[in-house]
Amino acid sequence: MPHPTAELDGLVRLYPAAAGGSLRGCGLVWAHGGGFVQGDLDMPEADAVARAFAARGAVIVSVDYRLVGDGSGRFPAGSDDILAAWSWTLAQAPRLGIDPARLVIGGASAGGNLVTSAVLRMLGHAPAASVDAHPAGVFLAYPTLLAVQPAPDAALRAALDADPEFDRFPPARVLSMYETYLDGPVTPDASLTAIPGLATPADVAGFPPTIVINDDVDELRVSGELFAVTLRAAGVPVDLSIEAGTTHGHLNRPDQPGFERTIARVAAWIEAQAG
Repeated sequence: MPHPTAELDGLVRLYPAAAGGSLRGCGLVWAHGGGFVQGDLDMPEADAVARAFAARGAVIVSVDYRLVGDGSGRFPAGSDDILAAWSWTLAQAPRLGIDPARLVIGGASAGGNLVTSAVLRMLGHAPAASVDAHPAGVFLAYPTLLAVQPAPDAALRAALDADPEFDRFPPARVLSMYETYLDGPVTPDASLTAIPGLATPADVAGFPPTIVINDDVDELRVSGELFAVTLRAAGVPVDLSIEAGTTHGHLNRPDQPGFERTIARVAAWIEAQAG
């Protein structure tokens, strides 16, 4: 497979498609996670994911968005960077061998938040964005979309209590993460482009078809599930599932079976959207 290269003044790392593969002509703009404060393009959730899809014939644009931890990434900086990467990928599509009608966008955890924010902005929510084309689909891996999320159901609560090591996102921690991202308190009038889980069905009208794959024992699962309900209420096609036997961030663990299962499932879904 060709070596990845830095593009757009280092904002993105481009992974050319391997020859052949079922995803030829497809592209994915991808954002890793890290709670808005950490993460980089070398972490498995960025690099291993990009290589896995590129090996299947897709062109991957992995975004090195600004982080709160480096002093420049408070809202809406990361969302701005996703939009810049999206616009660049569209403009470069002929050179990259991407069919714009087969270009999707995706992100994991906090990256899922930034991607959802960017798509909402494409749909006209402030701060609005002007783009030449919307994604053919959206892939959200165990996203965080709510600053104040409802309690998990009894089964998930029991699973978290059974192994406290994996109970990593209690309400206070999630709220603090968003307060850091927003550089202030979370107020009732907070922008849904910062907290996309606040969106109503009317807000997500026109949202692209979406696949949401949540982790199994993960309190953030509630966030992705509720957003899927909102999308469905708006008539958006949604593929919602739980990757069995996983905990938060399973795409950071490519040696575990959940990683390959998710890649295969999403690759098949992308093919279906591109068909």
